[in-house]
Amino acid sequence: MIRISEMVFAGHPDKFCDQVADAVIAECMKVDQDAYAQVEVSTWSDQVWLSGGICTRSPLQKTIEEIVVETGISIGYTEDNCIDAQRYQVTDTICRPTEDPRLWTDKVNDQCVVIGWAGYDENTRYLPPEHYLAHQFREAMTTSCREGVLAGQGPDGKLLVRMKEQSSKWEVEHLLVTLQQRECDAFAEVCIGIESTLEAAYDDLRSRDTRWVTPWNDIQLMINPNGPLINGGSDGDNGQTGRKLVMDYYGPRIPLGGGALSGKHLSHIDRIGAYTARDAAVRAIQSG
Repeated sequence: MIRISEMVFAGHPDKFCDQVADAVIAECMKVDQDAYAQVEVSTWSDQVWLSGGICTRSPLQKTIEEIVVETGISIGYTEDNCIDAQRYQVTDTICRPTEDPRLWTDKVNDQCVVIGWAGYDENTRYLPPEHYLAHQFREAMTTSCREGVLAGQGPDGKLLVRMKEQSSKWEVEHLLVTLQQRECDAFAEVCIGIESTLEAAYDDLRSRDTRWVTPWNDIQLMINPNGPLINGGSDGDNGQTGRKLVMDYYGPRIPLGGGALSGKHLSHIDRIGAYTARDAAVRAIQSG
């Protein structure tokens, strides 16, 4: 059976929007543990738009613009990147009454469908192996871009994996990786860094789990097949919260309910329902 999955990196514009939305939630929770929030974020070019509503008993300690800029800088949107988060023009239309938020958070005022799924074992974090593989590669690439051979590259990027599952043998057939790079660095050197990062991550994976049977040299690898990606993030694509739900959940072969995770206060049914269903599924498989 052929399995596929994908991941995007933190600097992808959709993921940037998710992270901004959750940073707003975190700021709300700092001032009020009962905080209500439903926040949507969009971005394109040097523009960021926020809408929705939040309610806390006292005002936030940071402005929305400060939250946007700090989030961008934390993932690598700095002055040496094609995107400098400090240059974002932020349009904030979030409604924010200062009152008791328990009017909304003390009851369920929405409905949703959630899917709780778990499979395989703890060596795949109870995820489908193709989705776990995509996670592992993303984590390796993120670390490398921060402090490894790819330091300074990114933060935008995407990877896709294709593998064949045959009982207890998992054959990785194809990897495709696109990574944003600095214009001043040689394309070939960046590609070499990407390959070495992925190979090290895969060798580590194979050393811990014998089900990954394909030797690295037998995997077809495509790196930045469209050429160097310089203008990443919102300089090359628009972004919106909630557009990467498949990778936020279990990958493309597992159904999902559709409820967004980012941008919802922690007791919102979309969020707590999804986490509770996943926890129940993991507990069920652990107990046999």
